[in-house]
Amino acid sequence: MLAVDRLFVLRLSGDFYTKARQTRLRFLRRLERNLDDALASHGIPHRLERTWSRMVLASPDPGAPEVVARVFGVQSVSEVARRPWASLDDVVREGEAFFRDSVRGKSFAVRASRRGKRDAIPFDSPAIESALGRALLPHAARVDLARPEATAHVEVEPGSAHFFHQRTAGLGGLPVGVEGRAVALVSGGFDSAVAAWLVLKRGVQLDYVFCNLGGAAHRLGALRVMRVIAQLWSYGYRPRLYEVDLRPLVEQLRERTRTRDWQVLLKRLMLRAAEAVARHGAAAGIVTGDAIGQVSSQTLQNLAVVSQAVTTPILRPLLGFNKEEILALARRAGVYELAAAVGEFCALTPRRPATRARLQTIVADEAALDLQALKTALDARVAYDLRGLAEESLSPPAIAVERIPAGATVLDLRSADAFRAWHYPGSLHLEFPQAVAAYAAFGSDRTYLLVCEVGLKSAHLAERMREAGLDAFHLQGGMRVLKRLAEERGELDPSRLAPAAHEG
Repeated sequence: MLAVDRLFVLRLSGDFYTKARQTRLRFLRRLERNLDDALASHGIPHRLERTWSRMVLASPDPGAPEVVARVFGVQSVSEVARRPWASLDDVVREGEAFFRDSVRGKSFAVRASRRGKRDAIPFDSPAIESALGRALLPHAARVDLARPEATAHVEVEPGSAHFFHQRTAGLGGLPVGVEGRAVALVSGGFDSAVAAWLVLKRGVQLDYVFCNLGGAAHRLGALRVMRVIAQLWSYGYRPRLYEVDLRPLVEQLRERTRTRDWQVLLKRLMLRAAEAVARHGAAAGIVTGDAIGQVSSQTLQNLAVVSQAVTTPILRPLLGFNKEEILALARRAGVYELAAAVGEFCALTPRRPATRARLQTIVADEAALDLQALKTALDARVAYDLRGLAEESLSPPAIAVERIPAGATVLDLRSADAFRAWHYPGSLHLEFPQAVAAYAAFGSDRTYLLVCEVGLKSAHLAERMREAGLDAFHLQGGMRVLKRLAEERGELDPSRLAPAAHEG
């Protein structure tokens, strides 16, 4: 038997208590499995004891509560002292010994509850609070039931009592896996990661579909974000991310369809890719990060048109959220900083996108596309084991730099308006679509540094230029970093920037 010196009580989400007996037993078994996986994956020795209303964890590791609090289905965690009792006097005696130092000289309150078969406990919670409060009062300053400086917590069950000082809050929800499987469309940004996190919280086991639009840099950003979701929140299984290269379809969209419909068409292609992966893995739904009205493709009309591309149910947990709420959840999930660095790949952002697309118009546009290219991309999809990704595999590509290489030609890929508002002294300008069409004719006798709003378009083009034999780099961090470099050289006065120059 494992030698341990710490005992933790894990309280269950309220969802458990509304379920029928067989369902609750199934949830408990899955929660135990997920807890075992969480603790083992962090190298924490442990022993779990499952009861009808909670889990009891024995472990010598003081970091165990932080890990188990991230397992969905756990409402809260407390390190406890377990003591036997035969009468209320025993509970009071043990409680006084445990709490007297913590209440000394402070205002305090006693909070008691009973667990298990209550008819086997011959006293109620108010009796515990009153008797233990009287025993502790000589050690304390006073009783304060509203705002105590110290709280003595007692949970009594037949034969034993648990004494503890505080609770570590969990997220509650349902154990991952009890509500079946789905796939989530992810981009590396805030919305898709938070949507996935919320659906995991409701017990759905997720794999991920990433439609690559921006090459290696785009892939790297998505992998970094989703690895956090996998390693911190996806216990009990090993989630996979499937990368589908949609860049050939993007070229078709540019060449064959109406500019204002690009975003709607692209979302329909992404849903078709996700549906194909879902069907291959027997998943019952597709999760997206859509929020009504947040961007042009997410108006209610456009969402309706986009949804009709597939027959698999689409789960949209963020529909009613605003951006501030989503960012707060991104911080809670631990992905805020990484997702902020990814930004949005905006090479297919028309100046006047459709906000009320008509299905017949979109279907007519799609008829111009060779959808065999989507099948080809799906057949070539690459799978990543997110919990098995090594740190070194997530290093920035060799084309990414944070300084301007000596003698490099700076090529700005933003819109003409943004370039006119501010640009790095001496830089050249080509909007991204023009640069994609023209780079094959670039001279091979110079070094190129590509810059854009956030670094995705520039990374994509630098990658293609390298493949063509050109000496190309992209500025990691985009305009934010370029303005900092200009300021370091005394070539930027932020107070004189036109409003457009602050965007991106």
